[in-house]
Order: sequence, then C-alpha cells, then structure tokens
Amino acid sequence: MSDFVSIPDGVHALVPYDQMAEPARKLRDTYARKPGIPLFKREFGFYCLERWKEQGLPQGVPFESLFDYDPPGNLMLNHAGGCEAAFSPEFEVKILEDRGEHEVVQDFSGRHVLYFKGRRDGFMPTYLDHPVKDLRTFEKNVHWRMDPNSPERYTDLDQRMALAKEKAARGLIITQNVVGGYMYLRSLIGPEGLLYTFYDQPELIETCMQAWLTLTDGIIARHQRFVTIDELLLDEDISYKSGPLISPRFIKRFLFPHYQQLIANLKARQIDRTRHLYIQLDTDGYAVPVIPLYMEGIGMDIFSPCEVASGCDAIEIGRLYPELAIFGGIDKRVLAGPQAGIGAYLERLIPPMRRRGGFIPTCDHGVPEEVTLENYLYYRKRCIELGSKEEA
Repeated sequence: MSDFVSIPDGVHALVPYDQMAEPARKLRDTYARKPGIPLFKREFGFYCLERWKEQGLPQGVPFESLFDYDPPGNLMLNHAGGCEAAFSPEFEVKILEDRGEHEVVQDFSGRHVLYFKGRRDGFMPTYLDHPVKDLRTFEKNVHWRMDPNSPERYTDLDQRMALAKEKAARGLIITQNVVGGYMYLRSLIGPEGLLYTFYDQPELIETCMQAWLTLTDGIIARHQRFVTIDELLLDEDISYKSGPLISPRFIKRFLFPHYQQLIANLKARQIDRTRHLYIQLDTDGYAVPVIPLYMEGIGMDIFSPCEVASGCDAIEIGRLYPELAIFGGIDKRVLAGPQAGIGAYLERLIPPMRRRGGFIPTCDHGVPEEVTLENYLYYRKRCIELGSKEEA
C-alpha cells in the first residue's frame, strides 16, 4: 500500500510557500516571528473618518492605496460572535423610550442602551440593562437563541466556505473569530452585575459558559467540514486600564476549562492535523498580568492590540515573551501630537521590533478623531520607511 500523500490545497496540507500569495507569505512569516522582515502593513480600525472627510480625505479611494496597506493575508470566519454572543434569532432592535436628545434602544443582544438620538456609533454607549439576571431569565431570554443547529445560521454556508477554500488555496491564514468568555458573559449580564454574579451565582456562570461552548464548538465544527483552521481569535477584552477585570483564579475556574475543551475539539477535527493552530487574544487595557496566564493556560501565540495608553510597552513585552507575536503598540496620543514627536517615537519603536520579528504596528485601538489626517499620513510614511527599508 502506498503512503498517503496530503494534497497541498491549503485544506488538506499547506500550499507550498513559493505558491502562496505575497500577503499570505508575509503574514505567515510574521506569525512565525521571522526577524528582520518588512512589517505587515494594516490598521486596527478608525473612529476618525467623519473628521477626516472635513480635512480632505479622498472619497472612493481604497485605503490600501491611500495608506499603502498590504492586501489581506488572512480570511476571517465569523458567525461565532464578536463582542456579543452569536444569537439566532437576534433580539428585535427597537426604541423603548424617548428622552429628548437621547433614546433608550433595545439592541440586537437584548441590552437596553442609551444613545444620542440619530447617532448610535462612534462613541461608548451607556448600557442600562442586560437580558440575564438569573437562570430563569437566561433560559427565557437567551438560551434558545444559542442553538448551534439553527438552520438560519448556515443559509450562506456553501458560499462562505467556497470563498474560504479559495483563499486557503492561495495560502491565506483562515481565522475563526469567536466571542471570548468574559466578553460574552459581560454582554449577557453587564460589567458590574457580572462581578457580583461570579460570587453570588456561580452556577449561572457555569450554565452560560456551557452554552457558549456548545454553540461555539458546533459552529466551528460546521466550518471544519470544509477547511482547516489556522487561527482561533478570541475577542476577550479581559483587561482595563489598571489590569485584569477578574482575578486569575476566576479566569482559570470559569473560562479556561471551556477554552481548553474548545481548542481540544477543534484540533481533533482538523482536516490537516499537522497544522499549528495559532491562538490570538484580543484584549484592550493593561494586559501584562494576563499574558503569561493565557500563554500557559491555552497556548496563546499572539497578543493584540497592545494598548500603550494603558501601560503596555511592546518592546518590553517582546523582551519578556520572545515567543509571542504582538500586534498594535502605536500610541494614539503620540499620533495626535507634533510630527517631530511621531517620528522620534517610531524611530525608537519600529527598528527593534522589526529586528525581533512577530510585530504588526497599528494604532493601539481605533484611530481617534484627535489624530489629524495630515498626522496619520506622516505616521504611515515614516512607519513604512522604517518597516520596509533594507537592513544595513
């Protein structure tokens, strides 16, 4: 009997490196922390576009051209939540109360939110109420929306998976995005109520997390019938400006067992079982205390967005954890300041991080409107120069 040979189609086996699309090679080299390579060029997000329009932002020009970003090196598989649970059906979005200049709205996750009338994006909303108070309200309001077999979840599955296989055949990283356990619980119960619930109703937390695992695992299993997953991205936001929002003990007790089971299930189902599964943790705030926790507990490979405004220092984190890829790390406050300061800041940061490898510079959260278009263009010019020129 001849030995089985995996087909290098990006699903059964990786495409040969020299046959990958250039952005895929570049991003895979970044994930592998290859030192000295040109830095991958992209941005985390924007909160400044309306202000930039007033400052002359060209309309109809792709940002890849305008800001010299690389084409995508990965494809994101969604449908397993982001900042909220993946409900199906979602709650009806409706106005609950008119408060003059403001209105109270039930959003798609069942939260009651205070918005400016006529503006629901681009600022931090005020949450007034959340759909889960106890086991009864979890069952009544939420649990039935978390059936992984709901047919409406998969109406466009064939089209989405055809695209995923096409991208995998070009070497792109196939990323499965997932709402992290803390972010999910917070969207159900609320940030303050959740902290009490860990103590007062641990059985509710366990029930919610088991439902999270069942749903998330079921959705990913559907995707894995078609593709091999390269990366699991957890939208977690477990930190704030001074450190983690819950204790390491609670992270280990309530979150990690479900993460570990999900990752074990995912790896066991992979079409290409030789493939390394990258684990990326997305959390704002001062995340330094949780980095070793997530590296040891679930094998985290990538940390983002490295929020400098909360005290995260990409150079120092990179020194402490040489096996960790780091995305983010550009201080939005510096970008809002004088251009001379921007240049000096980048000259301190970019060369050592490029020599280290595994770094993608982006604003440490969405670019705020305090950053002018002129400053951002200057930042992009210097960042590209420092991140692309040949090493001496």
